[in-house]
Amino acid sequence: MDTADQARAVRQEPSTDFSRQNESTVGKVASLTRRSPLIVAVALFYILLWGSAFIATKVGVSYSPPLTFLAIRFLVAALLMALLAWAWRVPWPRGWAAWGRLSLFGLLNCALYLGCNYEALRSLSAGMGSIIAATNPLLLTLVAPFVLRERLTWWRVLGLLLGFGGVLFVMGARLNGNGQLDTVGGMLISFIGVIGLVAATLFYKRYPPREHAFVVNTVQLGAAGLALLIPALLFEHPEQFTLNAPLIESFLYLVLVISIGASLLWFWLLQRGEASVVSAYYFLTPIAGLALAALLLGEPFTLRDALGLVAVAAGIALINRPVRARD
Repeated sequence: MDTADQARAVRQEPSTDFSRQNESTVGKVASLTRRSPLIVAVALFYILLWGSAFIATKVGVSYSPPLTFLAIRFLVAALLMALLAWAWRVPWPRGWAAWGRLSLFGLLNCALYLGCNYEALRSLSAGMGSIIAATNPLLLTLVAPFVLRERLTWWRVLGLLLGFGGVLFVMGARLNGNGQLDTVGGMLISFIGVIGLVAATLFYKRYPPREHAFVVNTVQLGAAGLALLIPALLFEHPEQFTLNAPLIESFLYLVLVISIGASLLWFWLLQRGEASVVSAYYFLTPIAGLALAALLLGEPFTLRDALGLVAVAAGIALINRPVRARD
């Protein structure tokens, strides 16, 4: 999933392509009891889409150099988003400062985060990748008291312990029992990407974009795609590229369904003032990712994985727990 979603849920402002639900919004997630079944269904479908992105990515990097694949994906998606912005006659950023702000956000949110993830998935299972990505709200909650002056309640502390404990529990089992799928190097690269995503969320919090979602998506995707072309041309080679049906299908899925479709779903929720529903269900993202990886890719799913996943989901749910005065 992509960054700043929970920040957007609080501000109710349009923002990025990768709504990756990652900012601490304790006390600001609205009650779901008043939501219509349609709103809840769309929010759950949105989360399912982001969980499925790791599956398509794992397939794509199996037949293509990861940075080349990602750069082309970003540039194609940016072109399509620009066409949507033009069709809706949305105004573009005014001044170099606005362009620079959105570009920097794209470098952190897209180029660094997903660049590391794509590279990591060469030696990491899709399920493990989705679990590591889910540590973003945990890391953000850990640094928020120092950077954003947010409260670190006992419920958040318990959520952090459960969340990180669950991740370590699953990582230990995967390294010991399934080393052919998950390696230490892949996990470290994935964690570096998460740190980039945390930085993007903090940057968003300090400098929230005022532009339309289509424009923000177009600029950040274009900037990230151009930035990734440089290391792709320097370090990756054409002979690593295998054009086949799985590669084409994964590419089209990531561009049309994830970069474009999920963004339109987010905007649909945003227009109805229901963005916070996604944040409330964010704890389901690693569950969806690991379950889809087991079903579609045949990746192993053990009892230890399930126990660790429950701990991660519980930790994220506690972090998103509404804050009361007595907390």
